[in-house]
Amino acid sequence: MLIRLGYEMVFQCPQPTPMILTLHVHFCRSMDLVEPDNLQMEPAVPFRVYRDGFGNGCTRLVAPPGRFRLFANATLRDCGLPEPSFLSARETPVDELPEDTLVFLLPSRYCESDLLSLTAWQLFGGVQPGWGRVEAVCNWVHNHLTFGYQYARPTKTAFEAYNERQGVCRDYAHLAIAMLRALNIPARYCTTYLGDIGVPKVDAPMDFAGCLEAYVGGAWHFFDPRNNARRIGRVLIARGRDAADVAISTSYGPTILESFRVWTDEVPEQLAA
Repeated sequence: MLIRLGYEMVFQCPQPTPMILTLHVHFCRSMDLVEPDNLQMEPAVPFRVYRDGFGNGCTRLVAPPGRFRLFANATLRDCGLPEPSFLSARETPVDELPEDTLVFLLPSRYCESDLLSLTAWQLFGGVQPGWGRVEAVCNWVHNHLTFGYQYARPTKTAFEAYNERQGVCRDYAHLAIAMLRALNIPARYCTTYLGDIGVPKVDAPMDFAGCLEAYVGGAWHFFDPRNNARRIGRVLIARGRDAADVAISTSYGPTILESFRVWTDEVPEQLAA
């Protein structure tokens, strides 16, 4: 199947403003791009692309004063199947984990696994280790939190979401990540495209979707405590310790986000011709 995906962001900048953007489709899906997700700018300014410490594609530029529009429109080929489940996947003991997974066991800015450790072991210590334990955490988070855009707050942490019992997709992911790390399961935050493909359409503006990857069975696998389902057509943009590592835009100066749109839709196969 083919997926058309992209975004449009319009900023107002009172002065020249350095920015870092994390908007490119992750390099692990670059071979699936039929049409590239080249960043377009109005007005055009010089930029350079680099990979950060987590392997994410980032763009550095200086936004000019006034109206600054960023957009991209790409086509990507996807298998069209739901994300696989590996019910027999086992947890890896900490002393056997690959070194590059160990950072995803530590508390981070938004995922205070140390504050939630006792709660995590009380809730899930008796659950059979492995894939089922990760699913149990995601099921619990899905039911513990109430979703609502009005509950969004850029500074909200996993511990605050746990106590307030409400949030948006990033809060669901942060809380599940913190619980998993407390249980010695490496977990990392992911920003993705996720359209309403294979599910009923949602009557709400589309946005980038926050979820997580957990390390079980010797590999990283997507889990989505917000939607709590294996989905079709998820496309990774960036991954890191939490949302602080994968902000779609970081401005080093005053900016106003005037408008913001994201799209992710299945399109006819003829577009590949």
